[in-house]
Amino acid sequence: MPPDHDADASSGTSRLQVALAVDADADRAASVLGEGRPAWLGERLPAADDRDMDRFLIDLELRVSDRAPRVAFRKAAYVEVGPLASDPGGEAISLPISWRAAGMTPLFPVFAGRLSWGPGELRLDGYYAPPGGSVGLMADRLVMNAAARATGRRLLERIAESMRTSAAGGAGGGRGAS
Repeated sequence: MPPDHDADASSGTSRLQVALAVDADADRAASVLGEGRPAWLGERLPAADDRDMDRFLIDLELRVSDRAPRVAFRKAAYVEVGPLASDPGGEAISLPISWRAAGMTPLFPVFAGRLSWGPGELRLDGYYAPPGGSVGLMADRLVMNAAARATGRRLLERIAESMRTSAAGGAGGGRGAS
């Protein structure tokens, strides 16, 4: 079992922690994670409820191999992201994020956690519920956690690409963090 894999049989969840090096300053990160969200999240949908969360429809992606990046599985998912928050010194920002499959939901995990940026790094940290109860948790330990980490990493790559694109296009923008 990988060191970052932490299954909790009593709650039926597994921990997901993924980090990716990214070359972006705080203003660019806040712009992309705040008002620049549609660039990496796709289609904005009406909010599901009265919580302060923006809702999007996105294809989450699991690449089969880094050597064959075009070979991938995609699954439509509803992703919800909340407002940005920054630490008192402004050196890190984070926001709540969650997702669930848009169809055939009992067959796919549900995730809830935080997406954060700190100098030189994007991080996804939270918990997901593998499908299938205790059998799903066992399968998660053997195989599915690697797929969850790869999916999380691909999402971080997508966000990092948005940060690179916004830098190349000259978009900066204010923080929008509270």
